[in-house]
Amino acid sequence: MSKTLTLATTLAALVAATPALAADGKAVYEATCVACHASGVANAPKLGDKAAWGPRVATGKDALLKSVLTGKGAMPPKAGNAKLSDDDIKAAIDFMLASVK
Repeated sequence: MSKTLTLATTLAALVAATPALAADGKAVYEATCVACHASGVANAPKLGDKAAWGPRVATGKDALLKSVLTGKGAMPPKAGNAKLSDDDIKAAIDFMLASVK
């Protein structure tokens, strides 16, 4: 009985933590986006570069989301990580946009 309760508690904690992990834009950026956006590979706008991000910010978050979902230029759909959810991508976009505000 004690093992069952411990297992149930552990599973509940993991399930509760999942949305927080999914919404962590910095973690998504560091795991997927950093490869291009840290150095500007293939004209990817660098994190924090207001001039490079300006025209993209002007298109709006919905357009940015569409670009990431479908791919744009050298960036493949979902930045090459098919496991990313829409919420993961939105969080990464929010993280990157916050760097240029």
